[in-house]
Amino acid sequence: MPLMPKRTKYRKQQKGRNRGKATRGNRVTDGEYGLQTLDAGLITTNQIESARVAMTRYIKRGGKVWIKIFPDKPITTKPIGTRMGKGKGAVEYWVAAVKPGRVMFEIAGVNEETAKEALRLAAMKLPVKCKFIKKETEIGGEN
Repeated sequence: MPLMPKRTKYRKQQKGRNRGKATRGNRVTDGEYGLQTLDAGLITTNQIESARVAMTRYIKRGGKVWIKIFPDKPITTKPIGTRMGKGKGAVEYWVAAVKPGRVMFEIAGVNEETAKEALRLAAMKLPVKCKFIKKETEIGGEN
């Protein structure tokens, strides 16, 4: 079953814009290492799933993987050979809109080389440029 919302308030959405940098979800929280996007883009359910499969296959049974993005934006298309007009097309698939800086996947319980390779394999499945990042260790006291 592909990733998609169980239900939404509205079936169809306008295209909108995807500008600026990610202010939320831009640091590693759950795992030790993460895959951070350097571009803005739309990531489909299939791309997320194939990245997840690539990572989990590489790390075999060790470690844990977190998917930090969720496809909640519907993309509609009209059938081929249909003339203009007659309303908006049917929902074809779902995407997660990501901005630069967004951490998409996190991994823990494996050594750094394994994590780096697993996340590299995942990055190959995605339509955006990505980089490998480590969890920032908190130094100092006052927040």
